[in-house]
Amino acid sequence: MSLEPTPGGPGPQWPRAQLHVVSGKGGTGKSTVAAALALALASTGKDVLLCEVEGRQGIARMFDVEPLPYEERRIARGLPVGSVAPGAVHALHIDAESALLDYLAMYYKLGRAGKALDRFGVIDFATTIAPGVRDVLLTGKVYEAVLRNARNKQARAYDAVVLDAPPTGRISQFLNVNGELAGLAKVGPIKSQADKVMTLFRSPRTVVHLVTVLEEMPVQETADGIAQLRDAGLPVGGVIVNLVRPRDLGKEDLRAARKGSLDRERVMADLQAAKIDVTHELVGALLVEARDHAERRALEDAQRTIVRGLGRPTYELPRLTDGVDLGGLYELAARLKDQGLA
Repeated sequence: MSLEPTPGGPGPQWPRAQLHVVSGKGGTGKSTVAAALALALASTGKDVLLCEVEGRQGIARMFDVEPLPYEERRIARGLPVGSVAPGAVHALHIDAESALLDYLAMYYKLGRAGKALDRFGVIDFATTIAPGVRDVLLTGKVYEAVLRNARNKQARAYDAVVLDAPPTGRISQFLNVNGELAGLAKVGPIKSQADKVMTLFRSPRTVVHLVTVLEEMPVQETADGIAQLRDAGLPVGGVIVNLVRPRDLGKEDLRAARKGSLDRERVMADLQAAKIDVTHELVGALLVEARDHAERRALEDAQRTIVRGLGRPTYELPRLTDGVDLGGLYELAARLKDQGLA
């Protein structure tokens, strides 16, 4: 059985999607994947808005720019590919308080009055006692960015929006804003806003991608997340397997390493050929590391098989040895584009 990535086929797999939501268990690198996906989409000529809603200023750190205000700012361009002119990546840091002020100004013309409410702490009070309202405000700004309308004639329109969303354990709750508001608002503007957001989130314009690593807990959380998204009627996209280790050893060598039967003399000869001072202690330590690596690879291959059984297109991104900087993001973006995610 092949254990290679299994994208749905050549070319972009989500041609109708305007909103790409990226979630994943903490520690899987979902923010990195979201940033790389934004760059990959921009490399196809699209103008892209990359949004974050968790208040960590992760976008600013990854792109090495100043902390982002509640304002759309251009932070990068996509890679030029052939004759296609790359698009731009803009970024937006969304917080509930600013989103509510924006909402009041847009729909109720409460400019100064809205700011006065903020000074009195009313906004923080409202979103604290009703967390569902906070999610409506956060997702509502994303909705507005995707469907720029007549009220926003001066606003920039985007070909695609990428949302760095909350972790998998909360993603269906975060996106299913109607369910969150069921006990709070039966009618009124907030309920109307939630209905509009849900119409977008459940349409072919939206796709939710899940990021995992080849470990038991993240893979199980990914499987649970897919089930929860489907139960909520939300569209599931691909599974991005991140931080994949290189495959430096063949199957036979891996099998021998796990059994502890690697040819010790051959290892010593290879080290000597590389002009390395060889000791029995060095060779012994290398053989132990080889066994640990082989066992890790076996566990990863078992989890990869489970991921492939989830029934979603699968994409793989390598572990970057030098860490994630802007150059690394472009490398990951190219990998996603080559595999058909963008």
